[in-house]
Amino acid sequence: MRGSLIYLIGPSGSGKDSLLHAAREHLGERGCEIARRVITRSAEATGEDAVAVSPEAFAEQERAGAFAMSWRAHGLAYGIPRQIDDWLAAGRDVLVNGSRGYLDEARRRYPDLIGVLLTVDGEVLRQRLLARGRETPAEIEARLARNGQFLAGAAAEAAQLHLLDNSGPLPQTLDNLLRLISASRTCV
Repeated sequence: MRGSLIYLIGPSGSGKDSLLHAAREHLGERGCEIARRVITRSAEATGEDAVAVSPEAFAEQERAGAFAMSWRAHGLAYGIPRQIDDWLAAGRDVLVNGSRGYLDEARRRYPDLIGVLLTVDGEVLRQRLLARGRETPAEIEARLARNGQFLAGAAAEAAQLHLLDNSGPLPQTLDNLLRLISASRTCV
């Protein structure tokens, strides 16, 4: 039996990386893999358990077919290693940190994927972005405006996505993610 692809998306600052970190051990116990993205950003700046590479190295890996999925966003390149196809073929479920902009292509490649949209209250998001200190207040406000557009666009896709609110404590969101995955009959 083929494994299921769980495709997690959400705006920057919604807590995807924190959720993936918190879920790693729990999902591993259930036989679910979490794919490490390859990103063209320094290792110190990734904020996630990712592999940082130069744009040139990324392009070389992409040409060599090293990625099951790859996309560009916010001036960076992102790749999901081809290894996920082996895991899926072996019946293992796989959780990836995806991109809403790539969702349609991901659905074409993996028609049975389980889409999960991580949401967060606007004021909570503002406080998280301020606390991480990566951006100026003006950049944060621009990001919040994009988040509003993101959520408006996601409303049209909501029937195909499982919504997961991360406005509260992370353990609560983790519990809800684990329930959602169990209800989808993956990672059991």
